Amino acid sequence: MRILALETSTEFCSVALWQDGCVRAKSELVGQKHSELLLNQLDALLIDAGVRVADLDGIAFGKGPGSFTGVRIACGVTQGLALGADLPVVGVCTLLALAQSTGKLRVMAALDARMGEIYHAAYVLQDGMWVEISAPCLCKADAAPPVDGDCWFGVGSGFAAYSDALAARYAGQLDGVDAQAVPQAAAIAVLGAAEFLAGQGVDAALAQPLYLRDKVALKTAERVALGGA
Repeated sequence: MRILALETSTEFCSVALWQDGCVRAKSELVGQKHSELLLNQLDALLIDAGVRVADLDGIAFGKGPGSFTGVRIACGVTQGLALGADLPVVGVCTLLALAQSTGKLRVMAALDARMGEIYHAAYVLQDGMWVEISAPCLCKADAAPPVDGDCWFGVGSGFAAYSDALAARYAGQLDGVDAQAVPQAAAIAVLGAAEFLAGQGVDAALAQPLYLRDKVALKTAERVALGGA
């Protein structure tokens, strides 16, 4: 089985190819240039692997949460490729991809959502499968959902942007933190392949981003209240 994966929800642009359990990937810090570079990155990956889009069995994409523009790009490109090649698709939560990348068993994933908030979720790895302990949500760092027990590992930019608030919220429960990690296509590929193997691929027309937020900008008074210019 061959699964292509795309992830563009942060300032990184990454692609990966899962082939019968082996993953090759490309990742680049691109800022706001995902739409300019993603297709070239995909072409380079497939050429290096000697694989055509027609040879794929499915496409997985990072569905969010994350940058509104970024998750739309990943979803749109996935739909375009999949519709053209008649392939099924799978959307993978970026917070789950963060958890997958850690190699840990108990993970709290938090991405900086701007506007004084984070995207948050908690997962536990049991028998090789991720169990959702706290569903993906949008919240203030000091009001993040409670979790039971200790030995949790924190991952994601939320722990960089709101380190003090999250450390206080989960005092005594965190066993380590990687605040620099970002969702990557390599993890999307592994998680997506598992879903395809379980028969959970869907028609490309059904692919949808996961936003968690409707409001995308603060009013001037709201920015001032948060200490912005």
